[in-house]
Amino acid sequence: MKQSLSLVALVVHDYDAAIVFYTQVLGFDLVEDIYQPEQDKRWVVVKPKGVGTASILLAKASTEEQVSRVGNQTGGRVFLFLQTDDFERDYALYRGRGVTFVREPKQESYGIVAVFEDLYGNLWDLIEFA
Repeated sequence: MKQSLSLVALVVHDYDAAIVFYTQVLGFDLVEDIYQPEQDKRWVVVKPKGVGTASILLAKASTEEQVSRVGNQTGGRVFLFLQTDDFERDYALYRGRGVTFVREPKQESYGIVAVFEDLYGNLWDLIEFA
């Protein structure tokens, strides 16, 4: 059996603000942005540049419960892990674009890592594995 993780849903307040953050700040590619009239919502997919298979489905919160989860889908734990082939390059680029790092770079046995927030406060690891 061959399987892979293709999409992770990320609950957001606004499609367009999320697209701007993920494409212009983090440098992801916009893969799809398709209006679905039968559900009155959009199918918006972004993906980091590179050869990885996982993408993010930007899912606009549509209920009070969903709105309450925006920015805290994991109860304050790191939610997503962005692997890079050049930590120093991406760390400097993101800081220059105003990304907030809540944990500064640290060398670990498995590589170098820092924790940043996305535009809603979800925590991400920026990581270059050793």
